[in-house]
Amino acid sequence: MSKKLVKAIQSNALPLHEESTFDAILEAIGDAEIVLLGEASHGTSDFYEVRTDLTKRLIQEKGFTIIAVEGDWPSAQDVNQYIKGYDTQGKDTAELLKEAFHRWPTWMWANEEIEALVNWLKEENDKRQSEQRVGFYGIDLYSLYESIDEVLNFLKENPSFGVDLDLAKKAFSCFEPYNRMPEHYAISTSHFSDECIQEVSELLASIRSNASRYGEGQERDLNLAMNALVAKNAEWYYRAMMKEDAISWNVRDVHMVEAIKKLKDYHGDGAKIIVWEHNTHIGDASETSMKREDMINVGQLVREQYGKDNTYAIGFGTYAGTVIAAANWGDPFRRMTVPPAPFNTWEGQLHAAGEEDKVLLFNEENRPLFHEWIGHRAIGVVYHPEFKAYGNYVSSRVSHRYDAFIFIDQTTALRPL
Repeated sequence: MSKKLVKAIQSNALPLHEESTFDAILEAIGDAEIVLLGEASHGTSDFYEVRTDLTKRLIQEKGFTIIAVEGDWPSAQDVNQYIKGYDTQGKDTAELLKEAFHRWPTWMWANEEIEALVNWLKEENDKRQSEQRVGFYGIDLYSLYESIDEVLNFLKENPSFGVDLDLAKKAFSCFEPYNRMPEHYAISTSHFSDECIQEVSELLASIRSNASRYGEGQERDLNLAMNALVAKNAEWYYRAMMKEDAISWNVRDVHMVEAIKKLKDYHGDGAKIIVWEHNTHIGDASETSMKREDMINVGQLVREQYGKDNTYAIGFGTYAGTVIAAANWGDPFRRMTVPPAPFNTWEGQLHAAGEEDKVLLFNEENRPLFHEWIGHRAIGVVYHPEFKAYGNYVSSRVSHRYDAFIFIDQTTALRPL
């Protein structure tokens, strides 16, 4: 199996650092309206840089105008306001990112690589008419209390929406006894009535039905609706945390797909969106061992909802190098060494096929060459390099999980601000 796979890689791989390879990637993407760009870790500089290069070309050559990232809506909204010229406070980009992404893991978005992308987006938007400007949005759901504050502040500043303000105060009062600690709320839910759940859902429905009253200036209507959506689904997520990991995982990824739909609908027919998330979110879960645990993800759901021809997922991987991660949730980040991938893993086979950085574009002809199950590296914000088997590799059929794969043999750690 190994020799056969190595030969297949050698026969089909394209050199990463050639413009013609990027041309081939864009040609393979075709008219797809959703392009999903993965990463094997949240702390690898090379992944961010290659995604940035692809993102720029998708914006300039394919008409993409939405970037959706695995980050919180309120934090990313600060960036969106900045690059679209809505925020006139005069902060520089580094200062903006450090203030916006202040919650752990801060390094995911407050880093030099994102600083460079945000600077480019601002310059690009300055050349465009307002309706053609590129947006930067967070589609994750960890910002429960920040989103509650955003909703309440908006409704307080707009007293004509008194019905929704009263409903919001009533719905969000359920969360106040827990001192803004979502894990305390999660623990309490086993003794919690369904009344609060219903009230938050009613608030979201009311905001959606009254959307035309809020006005579109500087995307205020979108901001209100998305924060209400985060509050509803975050409440669902924290309740699910007390049951089993698969349930809370599924709640989170269903939310992100709902957020993607909301962004596409808001920006009109044919709106094109680039999604930046970890491989475990953007690579089709039904083609991994996640399926055995009844887990779904963004990549699987967007393929099902929008069609394979209208979506394109690109996975990323590395053989060895360095990475930013933490030993435990909430700990300070560290620069860690990524050990060489074992020979019998996907990354080990890619390395054995040649140490040069490479790209594989999967199609109907070559997919069968890469369809066997194999371990595929996954590094989270919490990382223990010594655990080479359990937790750091996900069994996958790579050519079905993704539409293309970018391999960087030796990678370097992200540069936090």
